[in-house]
Amino acid sequence: MKKLLLATAATALCATIASAEDVKLGVLIGFTGPIESLTGHMANAAELALSEANASGKLPNGWNMVPVRADDTCGDAAAGTAAAERIVTADGVKGIMGGDCSGVTGAVLQNVARPNGIVMISPSATSPALSTAEDDGLFFRTAPSDAREGEVMADILTEKGVKSIALTYTNNDYGKGLAESIATAFTAKGGTVTINVPHEDGKADYSAEVAALAAAGGDLLVVAGYLDQGGKGIIQNSLDTGAFTTFGLPGGMVGDNLPAAIGPALDGSYGQVAQSDSPGAAILTEMGKTSAAPFDATSPYSMESYDAAALILLSMAAANSTDSKVYKDKVLDVANAPGEKILPGEIGKALELIAQGVDIDYDGASGVELMGPGEAAGRYKEFVVKGGKFETVKFR
Repeated sequence: MKKLLLATAATALCATIASAEDVKLGVLIGFTGPIESLTGHMANAAELALSEANASGKLPNGWNMVPVRADDTCGDAAAGTAAAERIVTADGVKGIMGGDCSGVTGAVLQNVARPNGIVMISPSATSPALSTAEDDGLFFRTAPSDAREGEVMADILTEKGVKSIALTYTNNDYGKGLAESIATAFTAKGGTVTINVPHEDGKADYSAEVAALAAAGGDLLVVAGYLDQGGKGIIQNSLDTGAFTTFGLPGGMVGDNLPAAIGPALDGSYGQVAQSDSPGAAILTEMGKTSAAPFDATSPYSMESYDAAALILLSMAAANSTDSKVYKDKVLDVANAPGEKILPGEIGKALELIAQGVDIDYDGASGVELMGPGEAAGRYKEFVVKGGKFETVKFR
């Protein structure tokens, strides 16, 4: 009899395991490329949301969330599209946390997500052009548009008494959109943009670009580039030649690698990056330290990555479906009021409330609030570089 009971129990256990459904979620960001020093933190943050949901035991239908990493390179649209195509068609992901950089994200949206009907929630693609891109209701982002960042930077520059700036940007969708936003907002406040020119990433020598910027002059140089690529090269050459000594640093230039590479000469430069001072931010910061795969939640776009992954799985639960064409209609519902506020570490609680038919308002780590077609309202951290660190001044 005992053997029979054991056999029956084993059969039941096997049936339970067999009924569990792996739900794959793409983590599509630039593990190589111009922001690769940030993406390890971003990926670990996103995957923590999935493991938190799995550990809760509250996912419907025996779902088990499985991350599938893919490298979109940030800068190579063809490579990013190929990576996305692979995880959608070969791996069968049911949604994509990503992409990261705007040009690649736009290419994946049009060439992979829309044709295959796959939801994308980007934690860091900030080009204003994405606000009006055709998306069939599939695209969302947890980072605010650069249209807002331009206004914030113009405010900071004006408050510091800056009258004129030279401006250079990485020659892609992200850089062009951000530079236009900064220039428009700063000019509207009475400032002068002496020059507004692109630079290419991946060059060994930026002396020609810096010479042109220096000839135009300005109270400081705003570098709308990437911290691990051309933006760093522009700054280093500017310092080496004495062209500029102070720099305005938008979000793509923010990360510990930059002051580590440049050294004390970067002290005194300043700028802003999308980041929240919401109650959930402090919670995720502590969670990141003790996670099985630790990460720095204060690293740019890590909070937004956790939130993007959480929104996807919670929307699936709310729709009781892993079909993007079904759960896309739930993203705004779970992200916004009305409903019970949900913070990091409360994904299990959120899943339980959803199962009970109770509305949730996912606030997450970045103070999630999605407007219109899935745009993040967003907050910005103003900082100054001091002692080789990005020191917070205040939040805006």
